[in-house]
Order: sequence, then structure tokens, then C-alpha cells
Amino acid sequence: MPASELIYDWNKVAPEHAAPGRPISFDDETLRDGLQSPSVCEPPVERKIELLHLMNDLGIDTADIGLPGAGGIHAAGVERLAREIVEQKLKIRPNCAARTHENDIRPIAEISQRAGIPIEACTFIGSSPIRFYAEDWTLDKLLRLTEDAVTFAVKQNLPVMYVTEDTTRADPETVRALYTTAIRAGARAVCVCDTVGHATPDGARAVVSFVKKIIAEQGGSIRLDWHGHQDRGLGVINSIAAIEGGADQVHGSALGIGERVGNTPMDQLLVNLKLMGWIDNDLTRLRDYCEAAARSCNWTIPLNYPVFGRDAFRTATGVHAAAVIKSYRKGDTELADLIYSGVPAGQFGLRQQIEVGPMSGKSNVIYWLESRGLEATDERVARIYDKAKSASGVLSEDEVMQLV
Repeated sequence: MPASELIYDWNKVAPEHAAPGRPISFDDETLRDGLQSPSVCEPPVERKIELLHLMNDLGIDTADIGLPGAGGIHAAGVERLAREIVEQKLKIRPNCAARTHENDIRPIAEISQRAGIPIEACTFIGSSPIRFYAEDWTLDKLLRLTEDAVTFAVKQNLPVMYVTEDTTRADPETVRALYTTAIRAGARAVCVCDTVGHATPDGARAVVSFVKKIIAEQGGSIRLDWHGHQDRGLGVINSIAAIEGGADQVHGSALGIGERVGNTPMDQLLVNLKLMGWIDNDLTRLRDYCEAAARSCNWTIPLNYPVFGRDAFRTATGVHAAAVIKSYRKGDTELADLIYSGVPAGQFGLRQQIEVGPMSGKSNVIYWLESRGLEATDERVARIYDKAKSASGVLSEDEVMQLV
């Protein structure tokens, strides 16, 4: 019997959490929003190209390749990425961030024309009362900026995604006015943003559902995006709730890098939607994507990071390890993956690891030795086991080998 059939899945009981029944797409913000983290390094364009190819391999649909309105080297890098997509015939589609101002939109149009590829202009503007008060804005002013910017971008033959910052703290009347104006001016996508990570799943679902109704009122055929942040640690679950509320595309960044505590982690989002059966993307290169992002941005993957942290599939606890070992001895890798793990390591090119430490049993030691082709004699096992019990932590490979 397959190990998966030995699990009763309560996750699939509630009908309101059924699969969405429509394709879900992904926008990768690593190369723009992700780089706003104060602790990352700006990667050279060659590293950005490497990440772009990995995004493409993972079936990620679109990527924010920068804000060319910043000018100079940054704009040149955006053009290089756009040309890479054209020259290498990548499936991923480019977009660029822009303030609701001609000076930010015009460089996108120029790069689009030179590279020979449509680039979606993601024109963003604030929407919450707290921003209005701090910035001395009026709704009339923002509506004028919205109409002028979207109209200009459309005249430049750019597809437009209209983005409202801090949507999850904006009042319904303002949200309705801004999106209605943008859609009537020609925006073909709108994006709801949880800019400061304020939302809970209920809030994410509610605001997306509300915007979905605005789209329907304007005749439909408008893509609805969700852009989440991690300030409450709810980036992934909020994205799932947003899909339930009607979002067609969700945003994230590699390892969740981004301003403050970061964006929704794209890797964790993909893993969860894959395990839920909502997507069928090939994620065999997801580890490469995470490691390339960490290397490119001078970022450290936490030891306990889901799936790709060093400790994700590593145990030195006797009871847990014994169950995994028994599964391996049955010749059932799937069983070993699922007996003490909610994520099957094998689906992502990884494997359960048994270590030896103060909480280990003798079975840990025996398996550790045998998995390395070493004879597990009684004397050898006792020597390693006694050392482990008096250690302050898990023994390193070198420490065990010295005892061998």
C-alpha cells in the first residue's frame, strides 16, 4: 500500500478550502521588491540572469525585473534581462515597477521597444487613510495621477497592472474609486497589496473578494493579483486565502527576502500549493533557486528554514529516527519520507538524514554506520553511543569518524 494512503488528510475535509478550479500564476519579486531588504547585496546582472532562468524552469509566469525609472546602471540591467528572455526564448514574462508618473513609465516603453518584448508596467500608488494623512494627499489627486499614468502607459502600448499600496488598510470607497478609474483608463490587471503585512487570512480573502466584485462591475476580464508581506509571518497562508478569494496571480520572492521581514517566500508558496494539489509545476530545481538567491544576495538560509534549511529533514532524536530507519529497512522511501515529515523530501531532491546526538538511540548509531558502509560492531556502537550521550549537541561527521 502506498504510504500516502496511510494518512487521513484533514486538510481536505473543509469544502471552502477546495482547489480553486482555475490556473494560478506566479509573479516573482526577487529582483526588485526582494532587493529592497536592507540586508541583501545587489547581485551583478549575471547572477540575476541565473535566477531568471531558474524562475523560468520552475514555471513561474512573470518576473519583476526592476524599476528602470531609477536610471543608469539599473535601467541597463533591466534591459539586459528583457533581452535575455527574448534571446533565450524563455517562457517567463517581464514586468517593471513604476510610480504613477510618466517619468517612470517612459523608460519601460523604451526598453520594451528596443528589446522587442511586451513589458507589463506595474504602476503603484498608495491607498490607505494613514498614507493620505502622512502625505497630505487627496483622493482627487490620486485619481488624476491614476488616470494620467494608466492612460499614458496604454498609449505606449504597454500592458498595465495597476497596484494599490497598503490596500489591506484602505477603506472600500477609496479602493473602489481607484480601481474603477484604473480599469476604465485601460489597466488589464490590478494588484491588491498587503504592503506592511497587516492582513490575516480572513482579511486577505475579504479584500480580494471585494476587488473581484469591482472587476465584475467593470465587465470582468481583468487579472487580479495579490502581493503579500511577512510582518506577521502570514505570507503563505494569506496568499492561499487570497486565491480562495479570487486572486488569479500571487507574488513572492526567493526565501522571502524583501523590506523589513520580507515578502511572501515564493519557494514555500510553491511547495504548499504543490502539496495541496493546486499546481503541478516541476519543482525539482527549487533547491537550486533558493541556493542561487542566497548566494547572489549574500543571504543565509536559516538552519530551520522549511524544506531547504539544513535541519529540515535531519533528526537525531531516538524515537523519530527509529521510525524513519524502520521505514528504510522496509525498503519504502516514501514511508520514510512521511512517517515523521509533513513534506516529502524526495519530491524536492532531498532525503531524510539520521544524526547521532545526546537524544539518540543505538539504532541511530547503527544506521549512521551502515549507511556509510561501515560495520556496526557492538564495541564500535557502544563507543559512539556513550560519547553521544555525554555530548552537548549532535556529533559532527568528523567526531563520529574519529570514534570509528
